[in-house]
Amino acid sequence: MQATSVNKEAKRTLRIKESMPQTPPFSAMFDSSGYNRNLYQSAEDSCGGLNYHDNNLLSGSLEALIQHLVPNVDYYPDRTYIFTFLLSSRLFMHPYELMAKVCHLCVEHQRLNDPNSDKNQIRKIAPKILQLLTEWTETFPYDFRDERMMRNLKDLAHRIASGEETYRKNVQQMIQCLIRKLAALSQYEEVLAKISSTSTDRLTVIRTKPQSIQRDIITVCSDPYTLAQQLTHIELERLNYIGPEEFVQAFVQKDPLDNDKSCYSERKKTRNLEAYVEWFNRLSYLVATEICMPVKKKHRARMIEYFIDVARECFNIGNFNSLMAIISGMNMSPVSRLKKTWAKVKTAKFDVLEHQMDPSSNFYNYRTALRGAAQRSLTAHSSREKIVIPFFSLLIKDIYFLNEGCANRLPNGHVNFEKFWELAKQVSEFMTWKQVECPFERDRKILQYLLTVPVFSEDSLYLASYESEGPENHIEKDRWKSLRSSLLGRV
Repeated sequence: MQATSVNKEAKRTLRIKESMPQTPPFSAMFDSSGYNRNLYQSAEDSCGGLNYHDNNLLSGSLEALIQHLVPNVDYYPDRTYIFTFLLSSRLFMHPYELMAKVCHLCVEHQRLNDPNSDKNQIRKIAPKILQLLTEWTETFPYDFRDERMMRNLKDLAHRIASGEETYRKNVQQMIQCLIRKLAALSQYEEVLAKISSTSTDRLTVIRTKPQSIQRDIITVCSDPYTLAQQLTHIELERLNYIGPEEFVQAFVQKDPLDNDKSCYSERKKTRNLEAYVEWFNRLSYLVATEICMPVKKKHRARMIEYFIDVARECFNIGNFNSLMAIISGMNMSPVSRLKKTWAKVKTAKFDVLEHQMDPSSNFYNYRTALRGAAQRSLTAHSSREKIVIPFFSLLIKDIYFLNEGCANRLPNGHVNFEKFWELAKQVSEFMTWKQVECPFERDRKILQYLLTVPVFSEDSLYLASYESEGPENHIEKDRWKSLRSSLLGRV
């Protein structure tokens, strides 16, 4: 008898799962044109205010777009629409305001608060509402750091779950998964804060502990390929914590149709994105520090050749961000002015890398290499081949120009959805790349060094550079004297 009831429960669970809308992986979300061409043929609009061309949604009033997000018995929005609207809607309203509206529409339309409502009707709609909430919590979990969001989520989820045990389990699972993600984020932010609070200028360390001069990156990791792997660990970890919404929030400006003056600053939540840009800068300064620090010319030349090899390994892995940070560090003035040092370096390999990352023609060479890596990632058989870590500052710049180049609203007040398809396409590609797990073994000692070893400030770099190869003109001489006086207390 007990076995029969378990069987029935299993069959009911299966039915519920089958009735849940299926969601493809991110890579399948957008076709080459930027969005799925057949998205809306079967969708019936419960309200007007949406403008289509060839079955493609081009624009709509904010209210109509919100209605279009909410499922009903016969309709579930396509995943591309859900992602695009949740990503771009924050330019017009707070996520908690959107969540409140979605909850209201779900409760009112489906009469979830009516004890006499049709249970069959609720069974049909509940999995769809649950799926929408799951998509939101999985793709934009940071929205739910806001107490108001979490309250609305739990309230709507409770209404859905009150009728069915299976829904209760699904709701529980969704909320537990969300709480785990938010806890991991808090932990990550604590680690970042700790690293940031302990950072000091390398010069201070050298003056107080002269023996620390002996320890350089080659003594910690002599193999360039191993260092490239450890850099890839750091890149992927930091990428993974960036929420897709941070790209939009970085460029949030006041919506002309919004009268709420306070909403601007609250939406600018871009901590993880900023931490990632800071990592790029740190790596550039670390490279320059390691090159400028050795007293002997041959040691400086060896360090340059070492970083050229690390950069080449980063390129082969598909780690373009570390590659560009290393090239930036080697092109800093305190490093590039060391002519006698560079004369001892075999620069052919470096020239090839510089050519790959050449900014001319809007980084044409790099973009070609990135497309190749992205293609390799799509057809990859191993996780090593899946790695694509874009040159991040350029990605942000591309998104910035896309945002600046088109208006958010059309002259009739409609939301310019064509622009947001394009924005979502760029961000969804990044979402695919950031979900790759690093296949290389972690080396705690190397990671610790890369993340925490003190680096020179810009002034300290110049001082070290002049101490290694003396000033060449009056301007450099004056600067050297000034730096010796301010940093070393010498004249």
